[in-house]
Amino acid sequence: MEPESGTSTSRNPSQLSWVNLSRNLILAYQSFGVVYGDLSTSPLYVFTSAFRGKLLDHHDEETIFGTFSLIFWTLTLIPLLKYVFILLSADDNGEGGTFALYSLLCRHAKFNLLPNQQAADEELSSYKYGPSSQAAASSPLKRFLEKHKRLRTALLVVVLFGACMVVGDGVLTPAISVLASVSGLKVTEKKLTDGELVLLACVILVGLFALQHCGTHKVAFMFAPIVIIWLVSIFSVGLYNTIHWNPQIVRAISPYYIIKFFSKTGKEGWVSLGGILLCITGTEAMYADLGHFTALSIRLAFAFVIYPCLVVQYMGQAAFLSKNLNSVDNSFYDSIPEPVFWPVFVIATLAAIVGSQAVITATFSIIKQCHALGCFPRVKVVHTSKHIYGQIYIPEINWILMILTLAITIGFQDTTIIGNAYGLACMTVMFVTTFLMTLVAIFVWQKSVFIAIAFLLFFWVIEGVYLSSAFIKVPQGGWVPLVLSFFFMAVMYVWHYGTRRKYSYDLHNKVSLKWLLGLGPSLGIVRVPGIGLIYTELATGIPAIFSHFVTNLPAFHRVLVFVCVKSVPVPYVSPEERFLIGRVCPRPYRMYRCIVRYGYKDIQRDDGDFENHLIQSIAEFIQMEAVEPQFSSSEASSLDGRMAVISSRNLEYTSSLIVSEHEDIGVDISIPSSRSVTLRSLQSVYDDESPQIRRRRVRFQLPENPGMNPDVKEELLDLIQAKDAGVAYIMGHSYVKARKSSSFLKKLVIDIGYSFLRKNCRGPAVALNIPHISLIEVGMIYYV
Repeated sequence: MEPESGTSTSRNPSQLSWVNLSRNLILAYQSFGVVYGDLSTSPLYVFTSAFRGKLLDHHDEETIFGTFSLIFWTLTLIPLLKYVFILLSADDNGEGGTFALYSLLCRHAKFNLLPNQQAADEELSSYKYGPSSQAAASSPLKRFLEKHKRLRTALLVVVLFGACMVVGDGVLTPAISVLASVSGLKVTEKKLTDGELVLLACVILVGLFALQHCGTHKVAFMFAPIVIIWLVSIFSVGLYNTIHWNPQIVRAISPYYIIKFFSKTGKEGWVSLGGILLCITGTEAMYADLGHFTALSIRLAFAFVIYPCLVVQYMGQAAFLSKNLNSVDNSFYDSIPEPVFWPVFVIATLAAIVGSQAVITATFSIIKQCHALGCFPRVKVVHTSKHIYGQIYIPEINWILMILTLAITIGFQDTTIIGNAYGLACMTVMFVTTFLMTLVAIFVWQKSVFIAIAFLLFFWVIEGVYLSSAFIKVPQGGWVPLVLSFFFMAVMYVWHYGTRRKYSYDLHNKVSLKWLLGLGPSLGIVRVPGIGLIYTELATGIPAIFSHFVTNLPAFHRVLVFVCVKSVPVPYVSPEERFLIGRVCPRPYRMYRCIVRYGYKDIQRDDGDFENHLIQSIAEFIQMEAVEPQFSSSEASSLDGRMAVISSRNLEYTSSLIVSEHEDIGVDISIPSSRSVTLRSLQSVYDDESPQIRRRRVRFQLPENPGMNPDVKEELLDLIQAKDAGVAYIMGHSYVKARKSSSFLKKLVIDIGYSFLRKNCRGPAVALNIPHISLIEVGMIYYV
């Protein structure tokens, strides 16, 4: 509702607050389907999981009262107090999740391990989000962490470990939710066997994963009503059970019953915490999905609907169990009054699917963010919604998740064993989030270290007790998230290490600018008409691939642009700030640099217009350089230094070139080009056969301007002629190998691990949407 501030003179404050509240209420309604599906289906399996094992020896009314008291206080302290009241305030430009906390830390302290970062990135509007970091500049703790690279690496490892556990959630949530919901068929007259239940669960799971490519927006409008009907059902059943079976359960809200529970059950009570913690699984989604909603809408939904419904449902289940002690194996379905059993069963199955959907979507998002941090191989990212930004689908990850989920469902066939694994994954993510939140409180919010430590200790003690109980169950299924995390961490570490080594090689083998200037404007070779876009990961300097070209080829394009596509530690970069344009050598060389910046949640779309934006941006830069003295005053700035942000959104209106769209009819032989006529006719055939990538064909012209500087005019004409002659994309086709003197471990990581990932992930040309027919690849071996 940003525009409202401008209309405040015509509206009174009560109207404004009403508009804001109604918007948040609509978002709160939508959040039920996306955020709360997982959390709201927990009653299906919490009591069953808690009472497995030796706790059954203490199976009486007092123990059940104590169990309910634990569930009540867990729900109150972790989702309500920690997440709703504290964590939702720590957003990064409206985004939440582990990466948002890490991104905030990277910007307010120099914890960033992303290569090719520049001072210009700090000028981005989204970079400055949050309090000013000047006040904390003198903090000795901050200086200590910034100085030690190993500590910064350890912080990244902690963040990635949390991310891997979220991926583990993406495997375990569908398995436990769907299996628990169909287990209701055990209590019907036609009792299904375990094998038949597992088969039914597998069919539902395959259907769920097969529908992912449609995108959640196609079925999202159904999700919120399903979860709301589910919440009304569990609230009503819970209220009925409380009144009908044992109204005394209300007294168990007192923490006194927790003390009685532990004094009576001892070690068995502590072990049962591994089942009780399942009542808060799915809490992390509240924070991770913050970007699609507002903090207020998520707070309203949880505090006024989710929390009361869950508390009443658990209370009703406990009241039922206190009088029906033998029903603990299937407590949820046994506690449903017979007349409403089938409607509740159907809505439970649908709610389980909705809960699974939200976690799968979150997994795609996490993988995308890991890739932006340089910690995951390139994968195909499909944007599934025109309206909801950030709704994505990753085919490779989807099928890996499906295979793993089916393996776990068929392998374990028991919600309690899957619950052990699930509880460990969820509590580890919460443990990591508490730690990162403490660092944010110190470095971003600039709170007292003592307040931050008090927050850390308070929640770590609670979460630590649960985590220790979950670790006891590692042999009974708890090993699954650890194995999954180890596998994904290994992939992430190998990719990150290999990418950093390769970048380091590029950095140390840059071409000397002195050598380039010594060659003269012609570079000692023939400069043919056309534009060469040379892709590099370097944000400054000239890559080794260029000298490789110049020394081996007799000709090169008249206009050269070094393009660097990079990630910055912000969620989104606005189109106005995406392009940074600069000059590499003095004007006669016709060499430029373009840096294209993306945030960790940005999606690189191919709108077929990149070339045109680039030409317009360079033309704008040439004009700006002539007018603004700070660009042309020092000789150094014209070599390889000063860069300007060129807004791509306003180019259509302010461009120094006249743009006219045209339809290509055949091949225009009159335009001089570095390509043969045959090759250009092939290009037009390729364009006709690739209708999915419809590149805008535009012709640029120079406006009539008698007062224009002759040098500027000449340079702009060269640029237009080069564009008309054709654009070639030049990339390094690199082979990364470990040096012969490297250790065995390094050879293993680089020569086998990194090499395997590079061969089996998407090629950089495909990831950057480069037209195949215009691509030139230069083979290079990197000895790192």
